[in-house]
Amino acid sequence: MTPEAFNGPPLLSMRGIAKSFPGVRALRDVDLDLHGGEVLALVGENGAGKSTLIKVLAGAHLPDAGSIHLHGHAVRLTSPLEARKAGIAVIYQEFNLAPSLTAIENIFLGREPACAGFVRRSEERRRAAELFTQLGVAVGLDVPCRELTVAQQQLVEIARALALEAHIVVMDEPTATLTPQEVERLFGIIRDLRTRGIGILYVSHRLEEVFAIADRVLVLRDGEAVACRSIGATTREELIRLMVGRRLEEEFPKRQVPIGPPRLVVRGLRCGRKVRGVSFTIRRGEVVGLTGLVGAGRTETARLIFGADRKEAGTIELDGRSLAICSPRDAIRAGIALLTEDRKAQGLVLGQSVRDNFALPNLERFSFLGFVRCRAERQALARHVERLRIRLASPEQAIRHLSGGNQQKVVLAKWLERHCEVLLFDEPTRGIDVGAKVEIYRLINDLAAAGKAILLISSELPEVLGMSDRILVMHEGRLTGEITDVSRATQEDILRLAVG
Repeated sequence: MTPEAFNGPPLLSMRGIAKSFPGVRALRDVDLDLHGGEVLALVGENGAGKSTLIKVLAGAHLPDAGSIHLHGHAVRLTSPLEARKAGIAVIYQEFNLAPSLTAIENIFLGREPACAGFVRRSEERRRAAELFTQLGVAVGLDVPCRELTVAQQQLVEIARALALEAHIVVMDEPTATLTPQEVERLFGIIRDLRTRGIGILYVSHRLEEVFAIADRVLVLRDGEAVACRSIGATTREELIRLMVGRRLEEEFPKRQVPIGPPRLVVRGLRCGRKVRGVSFTIRRGEVVGLTGLVGAGRTETARLIFGADRKEAGTIELDGRSLAICSPRDAIRAGIALLTEDRKAQGLVLGQSVRDNFALPNLERFSFLGFVRCRAERQALARHVERLRIRLASPEQAIRHLSGGNQQKVVLAKWLERHCEVLLFDEPTRGIDVGAKVEIYRLINDLAAAGKAILLISSELPEVLGMSDRILVMHEGRLTGEITDVSRATQEDILRLAVG
C-alpha cells in the first residue's frame, strides 16, 4: 500500500507527548499518526526517546503532557492492561513470555476461556491452532516456551496479539536475533497483518529493514520528532543525517593498522556438538570476524575461551603462554574480556548503579587494605564517560534507566579499565543506533592500533565485511571457511560457507 492511500483519519494519533525523568527530558512535544494497514517505522539514536514513546503508548508510562486518540476518540492509557483492552499489543525485544508455560498457555494467559470456573482447554487449543494457521506457521502448542527458538517465541507473541484482536501492533527490534530466512518469514507475516487493516509501529536500528517493510518513517532525535517521510521520498543517507544531526562520512570506518605476531591461539576447542574442534589464531592488531547462522556455535566458542562454559578438549595460548582457564575469573586475570551477546542478562547488574557496574571487574584496582577508593573509582569512570560519550544523569543512576547504546558503552568501559589484551566482542552493536555503532567501530580501531587481539562476532554481514581483517565462518559447531581477502568478499561468499 502506498503512503498516498493513507488519507483518511488515522487509527492512532498522539499529539504533543512529553515525558521527563529525574535529570532527563525524554520526550518533547512529539506527534505521531498511524493508519490502519500501515507500517510506520520509528528510528533514532539510542536515547532519542523511542522506548519512552512506546511505553507511553503501552500504558507503562503516563505522559506529562499530550493526548492520545484511537479511532478518533481520546483515551487515557493508565496501565498496560488498559492499553491491551484498547487493542494495543507491544512485542518487546525481550519477550514478555512465561518460560515454563506452553505456547497455548502464554497466548491466553489471564484471559483463559472458562465455563463454570473451569478452563476450556479444548477451546484454547482450537483457537491457538487457528491463530498459527492464520500466520502460516507451525509451532508446538504443548512445548514450554523456553524450549522454543527465538523466532518461534516471537510467533507466540504475535499470536497473542491476534488473540487480543489488537488493532495496533508495536514491534521493538523484532529481528535482532533472527536469521535472514526468519526475517523474511516475519516480513511476510507483517505484510499479511497489514492487509487486515492492522497498524504496525516498527522500531529498528537496521535501516535496510526500514526500507524493505515500512510505508513511512518517523525520526526521533533528543526526544523530539525531527522528520516524518514517505519511505520512497527519502534515502539511507538522509535518515542517518536526521538521526545523528550530522553527516556520517563513513558507516564502517575501518582503519588499517600493522598486523603483528600471533597473540591468541586456539587449538581443537570442543564442547559436545555445539563446538567441534575449532582452531584459529588472532594476531597483534588484528580484527578477526566470526560469523555464521544463528546456532552455528559462535557465542559458544567465545564462552569456552572466556571460561563461562567448561570445554571438553582444546588448548588456549596468549602470547605463547598456555592458559588454564576454568572460569571467567581466570580469563580476566589472564587479560581476556568478553562483551556478552546479551548485555542485560549477562553483562550488567540492572538493579545497580552505573558506577557499581563499571567497578565490578575492577575492584582490586580501586581497593586498598580492603577499602574501596571511591574517588579513584569516580575519576576513572568520568574518563570513560567522556571518551565514549556516555549519556547519563549521574554515576549513581540505575543502569537499567540508560538506553541500550549507553548500557553497551558502560560494559565497554569496564573492560577498557581492565586493559585486557584480548577482547571478544559478541554482537557488540546489537540494538544500537547507527551513530553509536560508528563510535564503537572507531574504538575497535583504537584497540587494534594499540596491539590488542580482537574477535568480532556478528550476525550483521556488512559489519563483518566492513570491520574485519579476516573472516572465519562457522556451521553446526565447525569452522567451514576462512576469508583472507576481505576487500573482495561479498555477503554471498559468507553465506555459502555459513550453510555448510
